[in-house]
Amino acid sequence: MPLIKSAIKRMKQIAKRRERNLAIKRDVKLATKAFLANPSAESLSKAQSELDTAVKKGLLKKGTASRRKAALAKAAKAAGVKLTAKKTAKAAPAAKPAAKKPAAKAKTTTTKPAAKKTAAKKTATKK
Repeated sequence: MPLIKSAIKRMKQIAKRRERNLAIKRDVKLATKAFLANPSAESLSKAQSELDTAVKKGLLKKGTASRRKAALAKAAKAAGVKLTAKKTAKAAPAAKPAAKKPAAKAKTTTTKPAAKKTAAKKTATKK
C-alpha cells in the first residue's frame, strides 16, 4: 500500500480506469457473441458500435477494431443478413423542406456621411 499522497491518488485512478476498461471490453465481447449466436442487422450494428466505442476510449487500436468489424461483416454475409442503409447526417436536412431564411440585408445607399474629424496637431516640445 502506497504511503505517498500522489501514489495513493494514482492507485485510485488506476482502479477506476481498470473498472471502466473491463466494462467496455465486456460489452464488446457480449455484443460480438450475441451477433454470432443470432446474426441480424441490429446485433451486427450493436457489435460494430461497441468496437467503435472501444477505439474511441483507447482500449483497442483502430486497425484491430477494423479487422474485427470486417470479420463480423463477413460472418453476416455468410449468414445472409440483409444490411439496412443508415441515413447519413447530410441526407436528413435535405429531406426536410427548406426553411425560408430571412433575406440578407441589402446595403443602402442613403447612409449618413461620416463626420470628418480634424487631426489634432501635436507640437513637439523640447525640454
